[in-house]
Amino acid sequence: MAAPGVNPPPEARPVGLVFQDGALFPHMTIAKNIAFGLPGGGSAGVIEQWLDRVGLAGLGERFPHELSGGQQQRASLARAMAPEPQVLLMDEPFASVDIVLRRRLRRDCRRLLREAGTTTILVTHDPEEALDIADHIAVMENGRIIQFGTPEDLHERPASASVGAIFGGAQIVSAMRDGDVLRTSMGVWPLSCIAGDLPDGAEFDLLVHAETLGCEADEAGLEVVDVHPLGVASRLLLQTPDGKEITVQSTATVKEGMRYRIVPQTRSVRAFLRR
Repeated sequence: MAAPGVNPPPEARPVGLVFQDGALFPHMTIAKNIAFGLPGGGSAGVIEQWLDRVGLAGLGERFPHELSGGQQQRASLARAMAPEPQVLLMDEPFASVDIVLRRRLRRDCRRLLREAGTTTILVTHDPEEALDIADHIAVMENGRIIQFGTPEDLHERPASASVGAIFGGAQIVSAMRDGDVLRTSMGVWPLSCIAGDLPDGAEFDLLVHAETLGCEADEAGLEVVDVHPLGVASRLLLQTPDGKEITVQSTATVKEGMRYRIVPQTRSVRAFLRR
């Protein structure tokens, strides 16, 4: 890419860019957008091949404003990849399209990138997007990388409670071991809910999933402030007297205003020593 005494001009650098808003040239057709970075403008056959690869066959003579948001992003991807860059940089490339189309674009994008063998750096705030596309993920928090690994690493072996919450859909509950129990911000929990031993008196962040939490009626427990039916089960939002909240997924018949204490399933909670 560069070396001492080597500084190629931008147009000669083997780097492709895909932006959040597509950034297509509005005065050019889609075919001319794709041809822009190709030597000599590329051949009609190469351009048509790229249109076909990104699902835009027959749309080359249209202008960007005549395409949907998802089609524009496909055209942007084709324009960036047509010159066969060594590195592709993608900045929130699917943020401006609806969720259903976003899933399809992610799938198609991963397939194209794997076929081309292009090293790609993708910036995203969507953990599902990172899991869908990336071979390796760097998680940044407060400007620092706190974990780098495969999607499986981050989902199954998070380095911190915050990573587990992002990629596993869990909630974080503060706690301290006090003998045979855990004193948590959501009440007293049995120590048996943790897999493994914890030092007595230490403070932890607990990673808990809504579907692994049970409820038992208790007048001194947490108040149910919202009940959202999801079919077979309901999602319950419970609140402590000081305003802390936790979500529980339950098949029980529960009404707002009722009070319950939280009972986690055995060995269902992951603990991280608070630093």
